[in-house]
Amino acid sequence: MQSMKSLRGVAIGVAMFLAASYCSAGPEETVPNGAPDAAYRDAFEKWKTELTDDLKQNWLSLAGLFWLKPGANSFGSDPGNQIVLANSGVPAHAGSFDFNGQTVMVTILPGVGATIGGKPTTGAELQSDATEHPTVLEMGSLRMRVIKRGDRIGIRVKDLKSHLAQDYRGPVFFPLNMNYRVTATWVPSDGKKTVDVPNVLGDVTPTPVTGEAHFKINGQDVSLTDLGGDPSKGLFFVFNDLTSKTDTYPGGRFLETDPIVNGSVVLDFNRAHSPPCAVTPYATCPLAPKENRLAVAIPAGEKYDRKNGHH
Repeated sequence: MQSMKSLRGVAIGVAMFLAASYCSAGPEETVPNGAPDAAYRDAFEKWKTELTDDLKQNWLSLAGLFWLKPGANSFGSDPGNQIVLANSGVPAHAGSFDFNGQTVMVTILPGVGATIGGKPTTGAELQSDATEHPTVLEMGSLRMRVIKRGDRIGIRVKDLKSHLAQDYRGPVFFPLNMNYRVTATWVPSDGKKTVDVPNVLGDVTPTPVTGEAHFKINGQDVSLTDLGGDPSKGLFFVFNDLTSKTDTYPGGRFLETDPIVNGSVVLDFNRAHSPPCAVTPYATCPLAPKENRLAVAIPAGEKYDRKNGHH
């Protein structure tokens, strides 16, 4: 699941920023009523700013996702195209994406300005995001690239002038509560275990796990299975809890950690956040596997706008 790789990279990057801003603390550093100190609040606000900037730059700016059919897939602003780009700067007929089941070639019609790597192009083979160097096709404010999800090949479109990104005010969180910052015991796996991780497209991908974090929250003993993290750098979880029925994203939230230290890891649920699918229909996010669906409510972290959000 390539989307797992890219989303996990963004998530771990945010976690590393947080680690530099606020050192991990044990439960003894919290106060009885769960109120955080000023240093923690400052670090949280910096992390939240990083999260908001990532959503604006990489997700809210998405303007389309089109799954290719074998053969020519014409694109442009005219409704008669297979791929309709609703952008005033796009010609009625701009070209086509030619898909043979394995590779994607783009053909640009004469007089249409398009570039790859800053250089004008009339046609080229496009490398997907499953490769180390995906190709980005530029046309005005639009950026188009090939994505691979299971057996699907598609064109994802980003608009650098997206009003959704420009107008976004940032995610909404529960009040900070240090009682939801817990220390877990790390139980490594044998290196052979996988769990089936679903995504919003309906795909299910066996994903290697490095182990489980066991902890107690609200008086209950629970555990979370890591999904492809690195104990020496930080873990990555996709989970949901009972708040997903009312207050948080139904498919689950993301949670990143700092590295494992002496067999323990801090899980800060104040920093649990919705996947990009909560703000755009053009993301292909992983959902919480059954191993990480908790039968306990964790009213901490990001809330979900059920009225205006995406599923």
